[in-house]
Amino acid sequence: MLLSQPLRNMLDDLGRRSAACFAIAMPDGSRHRAGEGEPAFTVVFHTEAALFATATRGHIGLLEAYFDQEVDVEGDFGAAETAGMAAGFDHRAGAFNGIENSLHELRHSNQDPAHAKANARAHYGLGTPFYRLWLDDPLMMYTCGYWPEGTPSLEEAQRRKIDHVCRKILLRPEDRFIDIGCGFGGFMFRAQEKTGATGVGLNTTTEQVEWLRNEIERRGLEASLQVREADFRDVDEQYDKVVSIGTLEHAGRDQLPEVVRAHAEFLKPVGLGILHFIGHVGRFETELFIRKHVFPGGWIPSLADVIVEMERNGLEVLDIENLRRHYAPTLDAWADRFEKHWPAIQRLDPQRFDERFRRVWRTYLVGCAEMFRSDAGYTHLFQVVFSKGNVTPRSYPMDRAHLYEPKP
Repeated sequence: MLLSQPLRNMLDDLGRRSAACFAIAMPDGSRHRAGEGEPAFTVVFHTEAALFATATRGHIGLLEAYFDQEVDVEGDFGAAETAGMAAGFDHRAGAFNGIENSLHELRHSNQDPAHAKANARAHYGLGTPFYRLWLDDPLMMYTCGYWPEGTPSLEEAQRRKIDHVCRKILLRPEDRFIDIGCGFGGFMFRAQEKTGATGVGLNTTTEQVEWLRNEIERRGLEASLQVREADFRDVDEQYDKVVSIGTLEHAGRDQLPEVVRAHAEFLKPVGLGILHFIGHVGRFETELFIRKHVFPGGWIPSLADVIVEMERNGLEVLDIENLRRHYAPTLDAWADRFEKHWPAIQRLDPQRFDERFRRVWRTYLVGCAEMFRSDAGYTHLFQVVFSKGNVTPRSYPMDRAHLYEPKP
C-alpha cells in the first residue's frame, strides 16, 4: 500500500525531530525510511488497524498495537523509545488521550484506602518469585539505586543507596524508624544490620507483607523489626526517623496533602526523615501509558508541590539531591535481567506472564530508562531530607560531609 500523505508527513517529521534514522514496514510489505543513514530500528505494522490507531492516538495507539502483537519493533528497542520521546511523539493526539487519562485518574483514585490497596496490589502483588528473578539479590529493592563512579553492580548500587539514606538521616542504634512503603524490607534489613536501629515497615500489599513477616522470623529479627499491613495514612505512633522510598508517587493528586501530613505525623518533634520520590520539574500530567498499564492510581507530583505541602506541615527542608541520572542504570539492569530471565518468569504462571505482559513491561522498563537518561526530560528522582521543626547546629551537621563519608 502507499502511505497516506498525512502519515508520511508525520513519520518524516518524527525523523527530523528525533535526528534518528528508522524504517517503517507496512502490512503489504512496502517500506518507508525516515532520516538519513542506516536505520537503527524498524517498526513493522501487521494490520491496517494498527496504522489507524497510530495515526489517531499517537504513541498510545502505537504502543497498544505493539502489546497486541499487531506491531513489532526490530532492532534497537531503546533507540525506538528514545526517538519517540525526542520527537515529542508522546504528546501527539493529546485531546483523546487526555480525556482517557483524566477518566483513568478519577476511576483509580486513592482517596478510599480500599482502592489504594487494590491499586498497589495490581503492580506489587505479582508475587515474590517474580520480583526475585530480576531485582537485586538479596535486598530486592524496587527503587532507584545509587551509582557513584565505579559502582560495579545493581546489588552494590542498592546497598550504597541504603547506606546513603542512613547517613542523610543520621540513623543511630538508639533510633526507631518507620519505613513507609517498605516493599520487601530491603532497607529495613540493611539499615538494622549497618546501624543497629530498630524499625517498623508499613505496606499495604498483602503478598509483600506476608513474605516479609516470614523473612523477619526466618532471620530471627522479631525483636528489632516488625511490619504492619496498613495504608500509608494510618498513623499509629511517632518515630525518631521516617523513611519513605518510592511511596509518594503512589499517593495520587488528590491525596498528596494527606499523605505528606501523615509523614509529618509519623515523625517525632526534631526528628529527621527522607522523601525519595519520582517528581517533575514543573507541572506535567502523568503519562497515560504508566497509569493505564503499569501503575493504576499513580501520579507524579512536581517538586514544588511537594515542598509546599512539607512547609504546610511544619517540616524544614534540609537537603535536596537530584538522582535522575542514577535511575537510568538501575532500569537498564532491571530490563536486562527481566529479558534474561523471561523464560523462568513465564514458567511461574504462563497465563499471567504472557507475551502481552512481556511487551508491556519491556516498554515500561526500557522506556523509563530512556526517559531518565534524556537530557531534555522533566521527570527526575529527588531525595529530600527534612526535620520536624528547625534543627540546630548541635542536632544536624553544618556541612554536607557526612552525606558522603561514612562515620568510622
